[in-house]
Amino acid sequence: MGDRPTEQRQPRESREPRERGGRDRDDGSGMDDNVVKVYRCAKVVKGGRRFSFAALVVVGDRNGSVGMGYAKANEVPNAVDKGRKHASRAINKIRLSGSTIPHTVLGTFGASRVKLIPASQGTGVIAGASVRAVLELAGVKDCLTKAYGSTSPKNLVKATMNALTELRDRDMVERLRGVKLSAG
Repeated sequence: MGDRPTEQRQPRESREPRERGGRDRDDGSGMDDNVVKVYRCAKVVKGGRRFSFAALVVVGDRNGSVGMGYAKANEVPNAVDKGRKHASRAINKIRLSGSTIPHTVLGTFGASRVKLIPASQGTGVIAGASVRAVLELAGVKDCLTKAYGSTSPKNLVKATMNALTELRDRDMVERLRGVKLSAG
């Protein structure tokens, strides 16, 4: 032990709250982001393995706007930053009905299908990690989900985004059809 200075640990209350896996950070623009998955790729070269990284990032304001980005770089922080930039450029406006979605919808991408079902208030978001990231950052507080087919996080996030962009509220349906819908 000798001459090395010992590091004093602060009590848990006074330390900064820890971010789980780089999740839900606020960059000051009113948008939160969530790193869904970091992929590592190895390329074998003469001196050994050379790694590169890719990051799948979801960005949203928790009030009806959400976007996803996927970017690659030689280091994890660079991949996450690029992914965040791509996601913030690809923001989609989502139609919500209170704390849930207006109707049941099925989104697809590749071999993945995600079914989103509206839920009553207080249910919460019942979903896997990839789908939950998108729904929470979109501002959906109550929703049931079911994923069919491939469970690849990339495909599930894209399928969820596809489902959310297909949502229509009552006003939009009335405008598109040119009719007045009856109540109930």
